[in-house]
Amino acid sequence: MCTETFLRLPEEKRNRFLDAAWEEFTAVPYTDVSINKIVRRARIPRGSFYQYFTDKTDLFAYLLNDIRDHFAQSFAELLTQAEGDIFRVQLLAYDSFIQRREEDCSPQLDRMIRLLRVNVGLDLEKLTSGLPGKPLEVLLDRLDASRLRRQDPEFARRVFSMATLNLGTAMMDSLTKPERSAEYRQELVERLEIIKYGSLRPDCLKNPA
Repeated sequence: MCTETFLRLPEEKRNRFLDAAWEEFTAVPYTDVSINKIVRRARIPRGSFYQYFTDKTDLFAYLLNDIRDHFAQSFAELLTQAEGDIFRVQLLAYDSFIQRREEDCSPQLDRMIRLLRVNVGLDLEKLTSGLPGKPLEVLLDRLDASRLRRQDPEFARRVFSMATLNLGTAMMDSLTKPERSAEYRQELVERLEIIKYGSLRPDCLKNPA
């Protein structure tokens, strides 16, 4: 993550650097991101970059951390609205994503959309799993696990992660073909139902293959 030197920069210089970084990371795939272009846009010497971050990966983690924290807070608010329902919150999040994408796109959402568009298949969950802070734990505290067949936190975390993975798929699909957003929502409903109820007939549950 960033160094103390970066944190001590004047706000205007720090924001100029971050704006330049975001412009580069949302313009080309991650593998093509150029530190030289970032420092030119930010109007700083290349050597200064390494006083702020170790490398490109370090900077990318810092940028993702900002997105993660923003959406974790938004998701927490939706969980409260959904009264902790693991499955209902996924649909609320999808609907909120579609509405904000079309009407009032926040800087964080706009950056995430552009980032995903130039990095098809990018596994943000994997990339953010090792970042400082524990937003997932904050979300888990708001989950209602009372209707799950097991109430231990690890089981609830797995169910929540599986459901959220399908949410991410639906969101990515809607970015690629926004005209099919309603179709992708219905697919999300069906996928969530499979997680919720399983795929086997009740009479097969006692005799697994």
